[in-house]
Amino acid sequence: MIQSKTETETSIKKKRNPVFIIILGVLVIGGLWFGLSKYFHSLHHEETEDAQISADISPVIPRVSGYVSEVKVSDNQYVKKGDTLLIIDQRDLQIKLEQAEAALSLAQANLISAKAGTQASKANINTAAASVGTIEAQIEAAKINLRRATEDYERYKNLIADHSITQQQYEQALAAKETAEKQVQILQGQKEQASKATSAASAQSNATSTQIENADAIIQQRKVDVDAAKLNLSYSVITAPEDGLISKVNVKPGQVVQAGQSLFSIVHNEQIWVTANFKETQLNKMMIGQKVDVHADIFPKHTFHASIASFAPATGSTFALLPPDNASGNFVKVVQRIPVRIEFADPSDSLVKKLRPGMNVVVDVHLN
Repeated sequence: MIQSKTETETSIKKKRNPVFIIILGVLVIGGLWFGLSKYFHSLHHEETEDAQISADISPVIPRVSGYVSEVKVSDNQYVKKGDTLLIIDQRDLQIKLEQAEAALSLAQANLISAKAGTQASKANINTAAASVGTIEAQIEAAKINLRRATEDYERYKNLIADHSITQQQYEQALAAKETAEKQVQILQGQKEQASKATSAASAQSNATSTQIENADAIIQQRKVDVDAAKLNLSYSVITAPEDGLISKVNVKPGQVVQAGQSLFSIVHNEQIWVTANFKETQLNKMMIGQKVDVHADIFPKHTFHASIASFAPATGSTFALLPPDNASGNFVKVVQRIPVRIEFADPSDSLVKKLRPGMNVVVDVHLN
């Protein structure tokens, strides 16, 4: 019994070992220091792990349909602005260009023909007008002859009554008078025909002038067709819009591509930034221009210096394919996140250029 009591006292002394108390104290102090440091840090900083690297990504989209004749690039290749990416078979487009040029030549020939017709019509008008003038002069001369023949007839008519002349002389005067009258009638008919010819030539001239205007309009249309065909032919060679890296190329020679079809993409790595999605409750003290420390998972020991460039105009869920509709009555309050654009202070940094869109980063915003 006495021995058991002694063992119990020994066990109690072991439990009160100072090493245990020291370790416990260190843990308590360390936890308290960690908690306080996090608290004071949170007063002057805002952090989020919901952040990724972003960059401009341009899809390569053909403007014309056709068969791919040649692919000039491969996966992950670096290209410069203006470099040829792929070529679409140009034969069909070349034929369309030649057809448009032939139609333009035909329209130009029609214009030349219309102008020649107009000149001929104007010449016919001048000829007809001159003919009218000549006939009018002949009519005046014929009227003079008619007046003289009439006067001779009247005089011979009086003389035949007195038997001062022969019957033959009287009949000759009568015949001369009737001949002069017929000549005047014939010339007046010719004048009417010449006037009608002048009017017809004038109408023909007006018609050919209209044809010239139509031919000019058709030529302009054919020129537009030629320009459009040349433009489509130029679209058969697809070039890089900017410097960047090619994504996976999912097109091969011989494949049919459609206008507007996305073939692959170019990632513009000359300028990248961070898109950080902060909770709406974190934005009350954040402002444009505040300094930001960025830590990328690929370089965990390196700190990238950056600053806030802008805030998104709406929450991320607003731009979702199926945005929430709280008016349906299915409402559960969820803290929303706002995308914040953060730009690097030194975009030319060699490590910055190694970052790729979609990489995860952690951002720490200095509020003060």
